[in-house]
Amino acid sequence: MTAEAAYDSYDSVDATRALPLADGSRPGPHGTRLFSGWFTDGRPADLTDHLDRYGPPPIERAAGRHGHESALIRAAEAAGLTGRGGAAFPTAIKMRGVASGRGPAVVLANGMESEPASSKDRTLLQLAPHLVLDGIALAAQAVGADEAHLCVARPRTGQIRELRAALAERAQRGLDRIPVQLHELPHHYVSSEETSLVNWLNGGDARPMSTPPRPFEKGVGKRPTLIDNVETLAHLALIARYGPEWYREAGAPDAPGTTLVSLSGAVRHPGVYEAPMGATIGHLLNHGGGPSGPLSAILVGGFFGSWLPARTAAETRFTKEDLSALGAGPGAGILVALPHQACGLAETASILSFLANNSAQQCGPCRFGMPAVADDFATLAFGEADPSVLMRLEQRAGLLAGRGACRHPDGASRLAATALRTFAADVQNHLRFGPCPGTNLPPVLDVPDSPVPDPEEWK
Repeated sequence: MTAEAAYDSYDSVDATRALPLADGSRPGPHGTRLFSGWFTDGRPADLTDHLDRYGPPPIERAAGRHGHESALIRAAEAAGLTGRGGAAFPTAIKMRGVASGRGPAVVLANGMESEPASSKDRTLLQLAPHLVLDGIALAAQAVGADEAHLCVARPRTGQIRELRAALAERAQRGLDRIPVQLHELPHHYVSSEETSLVNWLNGGDARPMSTPPRPFEKGVGKRPTLIDNVETLAHLALIARYGPEWYREAGAPDAPGTTLVSLSGAVRHPGVYEAPMGATIGHLLNHGGGPSGPLSAILVGGFFGSWLPARTAAETRFTKEDLSALGAGPGAGILVALPHQACGLAETASILSFLANNSAQQCGPCRFGMPAVADDFATLAFGEADPSVLMRLEQRAGLLAGRGACRHPDGASRLAATALRTFAADVQNHLRFGPCPGTNLPPVLDVPDSPVPDPEEWK
C-alpha cells in the first residue's frame, strides 16, 4: 500500500451522520447557516434546491480591478469574517491584497482537509457544495480574477464525482462567469498547505515552498492568488446575500458568525457541528451531547494543535485571541476530548510519529529533527524508565520551531511542548515506573498508518 493510500484510509466520513443532532432534532437557539438547507429536507442540496433556497449568487457587475474596491470586500470586513482553514486571518485583508496586485488574479479554494481529526470540509462539500462554489465565483469577481480552482484530495473519489456533477449542473445553466477547475492532488499532510497547492498547480510537487513571496503576491502562474478554505468561501456567499449585519447576529462582537467544529474522542455524539463563534470549548462539547465521561485534557486544533487541561479548556472561548494566551489556537475547528483513563503521552507519541512520516523531507528539521523527537516521545510513552530521555526530548523539540522551510516542524514542536506541560504528572510517573496502564487501552485518536511517501507520490 502506498503512503497516500494508507494515509487516506481514515477517510470514511458519512456526512449525513455527522451533523447535530443524533436524534434528528432541530438546531438550537443559534440555528445553523451553512447547514440550514440540510435541516429543511434532510438531504444534500442539488442546484435546484440551492437556487430555490438562495437564488443565484449576487455577482457584482464591476469590481476590484475595474476602478473601485468591491462591495463584497467591504462587506467581509464589516462582517469580521476570518479564515476557517487554520490561521484565522481576516478575509477582507487577504482579498484586498490580491485585488490590489498587478495583473489578473487567481482564486484557489482549498478543500484538501489533510488533518485527520477534521471532517468539516468534506461534510460541507457534500451537503452544500453550491454555497462553496458560489463563494468561489463571488471571490473571483471581487478580486478581479479570471481563473478559479478547487483543490481536493485525489483518493476521495466519491467526493470528486459529486463535485464534478455539481459543476456540470452549473455549467448547464451558465451560472458562473468563470468556470471552476477541479483538481485532484496527492493526499499527504503538508499537501494542503497553501504553497503546496500553488507549487502543484504550477507543475511541481504538492510540497510546501519557502516564502516570501506569499501567494497573494505571486502564486499560481506567478499571479496574485487568493487562497481560502472552502468554509470561508461558503460564509462569504452568505454575507454577499444577507449582509454583514445579519452575519454578526450570531457569535460574539469580537468573534462574529458561526463556525464548523469537528468533535471527537470522549463525547457522546462525535461529528461536525455548526456553532456560534466566541463560545467556550465547554459549550462546543455540549453540541455533541457533552463528554461521555471524566476528561483529563482536550486536544485543540488537531494534530498541529495543543493539549490543554480539560477544566482550563472548557472555560476558554474558542477564539484565536483567547487560545493564544494559552499557547494554543483553534486550527481548522478541531476538538478531541481525552478521557481520564487514556494516556496522553501515548496519544501524542502516535501523532508525532505520523507527523514525522508526513513531512516533505525538504529540510533538516523535517528529515532529522522530527523523527528524533518522535522516537524520544515513543520512548517516554512506551519504553523503559529513563530520566535522561526527558532532557533530550525537551532540547530536541525546542530546536524544531522556526527552523523549517514551512511550519510543519513548528506544529510538531508545539504539540510536544504542550503535551509535556499538560501531562507533567504522567511524565514523572512514566520516568519512575515505566508505561502506565493507559498505554494498553485502544487509542482515542484515529491516527492513520502512514509510511514515508515515495517521491513519485507528491506529483
